[in-house]
Amino acid sequence: MRPETPFAPTAPAVRTAPAVLTARGLAKSVPTAAGQRRQLFAHVDLDLHAGDVAAITGESGVGKSTLLNLLAGLDQPDAGNVTIGGQALSGLNEAATTAIRCRHIGFVFQAFHVLPHLDLARNVALPLVLAGAAQGPALEAARAMLDQVGLAGRGSDHPAVLSGGELQRVAIARALVHRPPLVLADEPTGNLDPDTARRILDLLLASAQQAGSAVLIVTHSEAVAQAAGRALSLSASGLAPRAPGALGA
Repeated sequence: MRPETPFAPTAPAVRTAPAVLTARGLAKSVPTAAGQRRQLFAHVDLDLHAGDVAAITGESGVGKSTLLNLLAGLDQPDAGNVTIGGQALSGLNEAATTAIRCRHIGFVFQAFHVLPHLDLARNVALPLVLAGAAQGPALEAARAMLDQVGLAGRGSDHPAVLSGGELQRVAIARALVHRPPLVLADEPTGNLDPDTARRILDLLLASAQQAGSAVLIVTHSEAVAQAAGRALSLSASGLAPRAPGALGA
């Protein structure tokens, strides 16, 4: 098995502004086949500021992707609260939560979630269109973002003709096209070979830095965790600084 190529570590940001994301006391459980509840995690506290790059690792099944969904307002915690851009998510209806998500969050999914029936430009333009932008300017911004991620002139292509690395570039372009203050990435290099993974992570971090975004990455990759300015481990009792080499399964 090829060893992972280390990425250049990201320097911690200088914090001069309020947190982009604040989470306090998050807890989540899931139902079991026996009709009971299994606690995934509790007591999760987290602050992210503009320019921060943090990675979350942990054992399989501890709920890393679930935590990202809670932070994005895609799921509800059993306890605790999330604040994004100064706005608490608790108590908001779905329309208000969606509006905050459209303005403040870019999400990079592990399985890309690129829509097969739309060309690349329209895929990337979706966050702008959902936020109310006119189609013409949204498509123009999407094509410029595709240029930035190395897919210049590919806006009219469809996802079926792209490689895995190219699809992840599209996913990154879509997450960043509206210059969100917060980028959440779920295993963004998990489906890629090591060389492609390195290029994709470099691209994600460079593009997010250019936009001034905070970045939170869930990963099983030691190289990705080492590249973050802060590496955290999720367990049943919450988030804690990760010991070197302690990735989990």
